[in-house]
Amino acid sequence: MSGSKLSDPLTSSKNQTEHAVDAPLGLTVHSMPTPADVAQTEGARTRVGRWKMLFVLLICASPVIASYWTYYVVRPEGRRNYGELIEPQRPLPAVSTSSLAGESSPLTALKGQWLLISVASGACDAPCQQRLYFQRQLRETLGKDKDRLDRVWLIQDDEPVSPSLIPALAQATVLRVKAQDLTDWLLPTKGQSVENHLFLVDPLGNLMMRFPANMDVAGAAKAKRDLERVLRASAFWDTPGR
Repeated sequence: MSGSKLSDPLTSSKNQTEHAVDAPLGLTVHSMPTPADVAQTEGARTRVGRWKMLFVLLICASPVIASYWTYYVVRPEGRRNYGELIEPQRPLPAVSTSSLAGESSPLTALKGQWLLISVASGACDAPCQQRLYFQRQLRETLGKDKDRLDRVWLIQDDEPVSPSLIPALAQATVLRVKAQDLTDWLLPTKGQSVENHLFLVDPLGNLMMRFPANMDVAGAAKAKRDLERVLRASAFWDTPGR
């Protein structure tokens, strides 16, 4: 139309492009953390991680602590244990043992179960056989809890075991151990030897109780009550098997 001005589309587009190219770029600059800041952050993370680990360990150990507290502290007045508590507890030593078949294993492999332990020569005289009998009967009378207790016979010499004893040992763990290794670990009553006692070891591998020497029938009945209390106190964290 007459009197109107029309702009050239190509020229206008070119000018806009040149203006866009000439515009400065905008950059955001972030400051780098200093070594002190990094060290402080890492230190805080490490402290938090350690507290979390300690909390988890306390959670895992609390059932064991509670059961010991229940059995040895929170108990009716006037109740007496037949077995004697061994303090401080003595952990299973990492000594070598061998089965009657000659297979080697560390003594610590027995961890994970309550252990009722007897010690004697492989020849096993009459008192030895009586202890093995009481050991077997104590386990069998525990009823449904018997699978939480292993009976263990530790032989401290190279004497052969009488074939007549083998059938009664079918469900027992029989291991040969050096006598000195047992002397360094087991703790008999003053004036007695380790052969005269039955010992109780907890699932964590701690020697915790010693029954009086030369147990008789009346003593075995009292020992049974001790075992029942121990197993009852630990029932909520201990299960059969390793």
